[in-house]
Amino acid sequence: MSNKVIWVINQTAGKPDSGWGERHYYFSRYWTQKGYDVKIISGSYNHLFINQPKTTTKTFTIEKVEDRITFCWVKIPKYDGGSVFKLWSMIVFAIKILFLKTKLLGKPTIIIVSSMPLFQILSGIYLKRKFKARKLLFEIRDLWPLTPIHLSGYSKCHPMVLVMKWIEKIGYTKADEIVSLLPNANKYIDTISKNPHKFHWIPNGIDENLLTSESLPESIVAKIPTNKFIVGYTGTIGMANAMEYFIKASILLKNNTDIHFLIVGDGYLKEKYIRQTSGNTNITFIHKIKKSQVQTILSYIDVCYVGRYNNKLYEYGVSYNKYYDYMLSAKLILESSNHINSPAELSHCGLIVAPESENAIVEGILKLHKMTKSQLVEIGEKGYHYVKKYHNFEFLSNKYLKLF
Repeated sequence: MSNKVIWVINQTAGKPDSGWGERHYYFSRYWTQKGYDVKIISGSYNHLFINQPKTTTKTFTIEKVEDRITFCWVKIPKYDGGSVFKLWSMIVFAIKILFLKTKLLGKPTIIIVSSMPLFQILSGIYLKRKFKARKLLFEIRDLWPLTPIHLSGYSKCHPMVLVMKWIEKIGYTKADEIVSLLPNANKYIDTISKNPHKFHWIPNGIDENLLTSESLPESIVAKIPTNKFIVGYTGTIGMANAMEYFIKASILLKNNTDIHFLIVGDGYLKEKYIRQTSGNTNITFIHKIKKSQVQTILSYIDVCYVGRYNNKLYEYGVSYNKYYDYMLSAKLILESSNHINSPAELSHCGLIVAPESENAIVEGILKLHKMTKSQLVEIGEKGYHYVKKYHNFEFLSNKYLKLF
């Protein structure tokens, strides 16, 4: 068995055909080239997956994806994305991984725990000690409990918030290295870890060499209007993306026959927005598609949209994968947010308008609609060159290798 074994503990990790959560799979493609065996330990169910993993009735189902990359699917209960059972699945996952065996996955040299959820960092600390792993890396994709405090209005004294703060402090203290996808997260994390040298920024990324432009079914293509100025959004339709203002903007422009809104994805707010725009002919909703089809559908879009709330949480930065999909397609980005050095802002490939304002979004769309095709392409290509240089997975994976 190799003495260079990485365990990635991430309940929401997926493969390319999962349709979500492929970050660690793509990193693994490069880590294996350096001689590492990668074991990605994930949950048997994810409400964001297009294709759920095929598992047995056993606690752990092993799936060898390719040479030196193995997925270990941990049996967890199915849940609804907005229910308390999602929290229960996190607890079940954190408990079950305590019983992982080296006979199954090899003795770990490096353990990476990726949150959210937070509970599994406690399991990671235990497993590092049990197997005498050389390093424990704590990867922070979103800042919890700051996220529910700032986005959902939870009190700082809420029992679950207090539990998360306790776990967070243990994780930041015990981890050998802390990786965050958020560029400014050190302003928060360093105050807890008391060790600024632990912090490393390794954002989300993309690699065109690992992506294909798979064709779309004719049934989807037929839904996309022709001869329209299409403003599109691809991704989760949930609270974090401030989609209600995009929807309100579409309603304000419902009588403009030149502009069309295209929303690709699923999420718990989708049905609400469909009802809200019922009868409007300037908006189309399309179900979530595979990762390999994203670049194809973006080719039908003139301007890509991303939005956020006017919220203190975003002062720490953002890590939306959709930025990199948009930028790789060389499309101009319309961003409704504050100026916080987002990828679109840093690369100068977008137009930033005020957050939480459907009127600002409408003004931005009308301004972009007046531009020529060549002007839109010129601005969009700035993002393409930027993402290829600073956000490709080979470049980012090397940052991890230095920590190993």
